[in-house]
Amino acid sequence: MPPIVKRLPLLAAALALPLSALPLAAHAAPAQKIGMAKAKAIALKAAPGKIVESDFEKENGAWRYSFDIRQGQRTHEIGVDAYTGKIVESSYEKPGESD
Repeated sequence: MPPIVKRLPLLAAALALPLSALPLAAHAAPAQKIGMAKAKAIALKAAPGKIVESDFEKENGAWRYSFDIRQGQRTHEIGVDAYTGKIVESSYEKPGESD
């Protein structure tokens, strides 16, 4: 058997490995311009209170930080764009409601 034929399975496996990682890379969270700490500071400036839940999520095609901030008896949800630091959501949850 020619040497190249003996190496075909190894070559095929080497070529398939980078291709198999493509779908995972397409769904991975990209690097953010601002970090969680800065996003928290932005959210708390807009809605003072105690952060009871925080997430890094993709919503409507854009990556953002989401914070549920307890303000007395109500919960204020603040969304901060992960690239610009701009507030993209400011809403209040109804009592007993959660995301």
